[in-house]
Amino acid sequence: MDAIDFSRITTVLSSPLGWLDLALTLASITVAYGLAWRWYIKRQEKGQALPERTLSGGMLRVMFPLLALLLVLLTRSVFRIYETSFFLDIALPLMLALAAIRILVYTLHTMFSQAAWLKASERAIASAIWFLVALYFLGILPELVKELESVVLPFGGGVSLWALIKGAVALVLTLSAALWIAGMIERRLLPKTSTYDASYNGRLLLARFLRALLVVVALLLVLQSIGIDLTVFAVLGGAVGVGIGLGLQRLAANYIAGFTVLFERAIKIGDMITVDGRFGIVREVTARYVIIRSLDGIDAIVPNEALLTQTVLNHSSNQREARATLPVQVAYGTDLRLALRLMEQAAMAESRVADGQRSPTATVIDFDDSGINLLLAFWVRDPENGQGTLRSNINLRLWDLFSQHGIEIPFPQQEVRLLNAKDEPTPPNQNGFG
Repeated sequence: MDAIDFSRITTVLSSPLGWLDLALTLASITVAYGLAWRWYIKRQEKGQALPERTLSGGMLRVMFPLLALLLVLLTRSVFRIYETSFFLDIALPLMLALAAIRILVYTLHTMFSQAAWLKASERAIASAIWFLVALYFLGILPELVKELESVVLPFGGGVSLWALIKGAVALVLTLSAALWIAGMIERRLLPKTSTYDASYNGRLLLARFLRALLVVVALLLVLQSIGIDLTVFAVLGGAVGVGIGLGLQRLAANYIAGFTVLFERAIKIGDMITVDGRFGIVREVTARYVIIRSLDGIDAIVPNEALLTQTVLNHSSNQREARATLPVQVAYGTDLRLALRLMEQAAMAESRVADGQRSPTATVIDFDDSGINLLLAFWVRDPENGQGTLRSNINLRLWDLFSQHGIEIPFPQQEVRLLNAKDEPTPPNQNGFG
């Protein structure tokens, strides 16, 4: 469509058909808006939720421009039987642009339903499209495109500035599509309801690899489409390699270690591990680091390189239960067999303590200065929930049982005996007098 000839407005409005053209244009847009608003009100009265990512929610957003576009087209077809339209011709591309904006936003909401940036960028997207439409109708956009095409940058055999702008837009759209496809594949491979079984790390590795591959392919396709010679990146690749070798070797080592950890399946989400002096549950495994949450709720970010260069204790590789011990000291003269039975009884009273082959076991360790050292060993069914409360409950129950049976828990004490005190000479004082 050609740009608007504003000199025709006075000529068109000088005739009754011109005013009829303007009235029909405004009426078509008003009727379309009224129908769309009435449909929205009826939906609200019925209490039907219309989230934007659903089909009904998407139709709500595009109903007004589509109805307006349809009414303008019908009115324009009838009006052209009698006279050439002017205002209807202007409204047609405007409504088409508005419909394109609404459809684009609906598509983006569907592709990135969890993206917080989309809601903030919606006005920017709409304003950009309307701005381009306005430039076109004012006749500025074609001249601006010619000026941008005349500016050639000495990059990749010569690329115009307009080609770079188109390439940037194409890059954003292509990367958005690639990330959407990668997200869809990741949701298929890693559903939220799935358990962290032995194959989880393999599926996670495949999802991360496909995401990186799709992004690289999208970038190469865009660069090729705008006419940039890809051989120019050979020198850039060498420079990046030197940079990795000099300053980024630790970062590269973490990424390589991350893929190695995912491939070997030695550690998976949900495992309880000890690495670099930190004990906790693996909450997330990425290509660069692992997030370990301790039992007190603090997250530690451990680089993947530490998982390969240090000794890692995996407490749940073959079993879920974790072994715990509780030292107890009793006084001399205690019935040890009774004390051992009471200790096992106190632990068995807790539902979190395993039974059967892993029932609690109490043993005599050694004889100390103040009393006899005993040790209660038991297995915890759910160690990820911590052991502080469990230990406290066992200690309280053990205190009650010992009190009922007269078993004493000693405190540190020393016995001093003085032999032949009467025969010992009195030591001189500091002045040397007796």
